[in-house]
Amino acid sequence: MKRGFFYKMSVGVVTEKSVTFNTELRLDSGRILGPITQVYETYGNLNKDASNAILVAHAWTGSAHLAGKHREEDTRVGWWDAIVGPGRLLDSDKYYIICINVIGSCYGSTGPSSINPKTGKKYNLTFPVITVRDMVRAQAMLLDHLGIRKLKAVIGGSMGGMQALEWGTQFPDRVSSIIALAVTPAPPPQAISLNAVARWAIFNDPTWKKGGYRKNPKDGLALARGIGHITFLSGESMESKFGRRFSARDGQFDFFGRFEVERYLNYNGYNFVDKFDANSFLYLAKALDLYNVAFGYDSIEEALDRISCPLQFFAFSSDWLYPPKDTEEMVHVLEKLGKKVEYNLIDSPYGHDAFLLEHETFSPQIKGFLEREG
Repeated sequence: MKRGFFYKMSVGVVTEKSVTFNTELRLDSGRILGPITQVYETYGNLNKDASNAILVAHAWTGSAHLAGKHREEDTRVGWWDAIVGPGRLLDSDKYYIICINVIGSCYGSTGPSSINPKTGKKYNLTFPVITVRDMVRAQAMLLDHLGIRKLKAVIGGSMGGMQALEWGTQFPDRVSSIIALAVTPAPPPQAISLNAVARWAIFNDPTWKKGGYRKNPKDGLALARGIGHITFLSGESMESKFGRRFSARDGQFDFFGRFEVERYLNYNGYNFVDKFDANSFLYLAKALDLYNVAFGYDSIEEALDRISCPLQFFAFSSDWLYPPKDTEEMVHVLEKLGKKVEYNLIDSPYGHDAFLLEHETFSPQIKGFLEREG
């Protein structure tokens, strides 16, 4: 890697890695999944005692491509590139940073678009329903493979934050700290209902063919993604970005004329079709809806009492998908349990996506937390 200007600003060109485990994983559903392939990327170097590893968990439609570029000529960088690299918040000169594509996804890890070795055909809807806890169990297999017994930290936002919590409750002896952003102990009914409408959009696309499609059902998936985009934003951010501006390309009184916000949703919806698989979208949405940190326990108190490491939470004032009160519920429980927990409410107009868009609002707090708890 060249140590020029780009090196100072980023991790540079990175290589995606993959490993297949010829073992079987028992899922929360009771079904067995195996063999399991997991795709991941790493940044920095693991130290001699393997004590500097940080796991960054991605959100719903994210991938293992956390930072840098896959090729020098690429114009796009990893989804959280701004905080990963030499001298950055997640300093690759100091930490060994890992991002693993979750099972159920379509970015290389085993999911519904993978080939079922028993049939030689794609799993499609024969793929088992998975949970966030299943994703974390699979990640633990990979960390064993890498020789990492204990993580310095697990950090993630949204579904990534759920994974961080699962690491704390399921593998309390394997994580030294947890940093969770824009997370909920269990998605509220409003969030579930919006995912339900997104599912209907895909189910009702005639090209979906009950999951047996050859080409992505573009209209259904684009609509589903458009619904998702609405949940990621806030009224304030939409007002600032679009207002009530009518598209300059359309006549205001044309029946099919559109506001700028409509064009935005249309563009992002159809652009998404070329990047993500519809069945993976459905399976991961189901995993989100099923998530409950107290699953398998008598109460949220019993579940969170299993966590033995310090926690740092971030909520964002305009996030109506997983509102601050959801995070505060967990914080209050943890405080009553005598756990070491820190809570930061960030005043932001960017809604649920704030953890991806406004790293400068939380980077100083996370840097201090990692230094204190290291």
